[in-house]
Amino acid sequence: MKKEWWKEAFGYQIYIRSFFDGNDDGIGDLPGIIEKLEYIKKLGVDLIWICPFYESPMDDNGYDVSDFYSVSKDYGTIGDIRTLIQRAHRLNIRVVIDLVLNHTSDEHPWFKESRKSRDNPYRDYYIWQKPRYKDNVRIEPTNWASFFGGSCWEYEALTDEYYMKIFSKKMPDLNWKNPKVIDEIVKMATWWCEMGVDGFRIDAVSHLAKADFVDSTQYPDQEFKPEWGKFSNLPKLHDYLKILNERVFSKYDIVTIGEVGGNAPVKDGVNFTLPENQELDMVFNFDHNWCNNGWGAKSGSQLSTDVKRLKEVFNKWQKGLFGQGWNAIYWLNHDQPRLVSQYGDPEHYHVESAKMLATALYFMWGTPFIYNGEEIGMSNPEFKSIEDFRDVSTITQFHINVERYHQDPAEYIAAASFSSRDNARSLMQWRDAENGGFSKAKPWNIIGDFHKINVESQIHDPDSIFSFYRKIIQLRKDSPYKDVIIYGKYDQILADHPQIYGYIREYENKRILVLANLLAKPTALGNLPYRTKTIILSNYIRKQVPDIMKPFEAMVLELEEDK
Repeated sequence: MKKEWWKEAFGYQIYIRSFFDGNDDGIGDLPGIIEKLEYIKKLGVDLIWICPFYESPMDDNGYDVSDFYSVSKDYGTIGDIRTLIQRAHRLNIRVVIDLVLNHTSDEHPWFKESRKSRDNPYRDYYIWQKPRYKDNVRIEPTNWASFFGGSCWEYEALTDEYYMKIFSKKMPDLNWKNPKVIDEIVKMATWWCEMGVDGFRIDAVSHLAKADFVDSTQYPDQEFKPEWGKFSNLPKLHDYLKILNERVFSKYDIVTIGEVGGNAPVKDGVNFTLPENQELDMVFNFDHNWCNNGWGAKSGSQLSTDVKRLKEVFNKWQKGLFGQGWNAIYWLNHDQPRLVSQYGDPEHYHVESAKMLATALYFMWGTPFIYNGEEIGMSNPEFKSIEDFRDVSTITQFHINVERYHQDPAEYIAAASFSSRDNARSLMQWRDAENGGFSKAKPWNIIGDFHKINVESQIHDPDSIFSFYRKIIQLRKDSPYKDVIIYGKYDQILADHPQIYGYIREYENKRILVLANLLAKPTALGNLPYRTKTIILSNYIRKQVPDIMKPFEAMVLELEEDK
């Protein structure tokens, strides 16, 4: 297996708007990240992925780009991003930025031109279709749904056509069948490489290619059909990625990261990342994000992890890509609930569950990414009304459910509190002070329990969640176990155990065993046919491997060589 810098990196995702406010206007920004680079260095990571900071009307917090060559005034200036890259590099921290290629803002100059007339030179930069008529009533070109609710088509009376928008109506999809669009993307990506970025996380990459515009026959009880395969991981997508790799990616020493989405076959991940295919370096998959009853949970619900499913998902991707492509491993990003709220127990086993979850994942094979705040065990904030939410998808769906389908607003709020993207986008909790130390001004978004959970209270505590994450990072970056963690083969054990996730990593006669009790109750480990050489890491004080694992207990063991 070829060694690469990005295989040995440890990543840290920064949701810029919520990370740290450098100018006290209530919004996180580039100067805020610059100010916290020493903190990031102390944590031990050597790669940061920064969410979009481009010029944007902020319909979807920056993923609706109106100018790929400018920085939003909310976040700073082009000079700030140059400074950030330079200072990060001095600290041996590489910088990866989001590349938003599926869509632009409807306020992008291309779309402003495109919508003017059917014969405008920019018309085919986007996907336009004529309406259909049923019983003399105008209807959409297809019955496909949008990820954000409703139809994936938006009508424009001026030209009597619909444009495609699989996300928000403020985010029209680009037409990748148009070579001029590809030329523009190549030009823009090259410009950022010349700026000095070390790679791209390509947002919504799995959706660049679209199927023929034929109605879905699935989901007969729904007006608009959420058959995501109509615009996910289609064969033509690989042609587009090969072009980008040939014309941009391969010319620089950068890393490229894509998303295969949820329920994608492993072969899609292999096709994206197989070196000879010359497309991407690694992929995120979403399969592990909802292995519980959290989606649509009611008020007062107790979340319950589906251990069997979670283990199956991990094993599928660990085994399926090994020796072929490359994995990016992560627990959450800016679109999921906070980790300890999703799979841990912030009320009864906050520290134990946070440490267990880190142990279970970050000794796997692949490049790890922490999401900001995860390293201190941040939990979901408390939402009391729809006014507490900022996420466009949550708000859009609220109006659909309440106004069209007459759902009880309180019931919707309860369910959204578990699942909304605003959970991850809550403010970073720096200290027990006004606004959690995020800003001196009124902040743009909600914040969690910063009195209990904050950086300042953990950074010097050797038993804190923060210090535990530092240990894991150090083990991956600079320890005798580095190669076995990064390059070793993976084999699952205890596949049928109802609570414990276990796996062995092996490389050049060195073996480590990872054991994690995924639930908040004790469980018998049973007799394992291995001899322990060393307890490398544990979230409880242990001098030997126990017969009974405690709630959310996790251990990493070095095994004796087989005789």
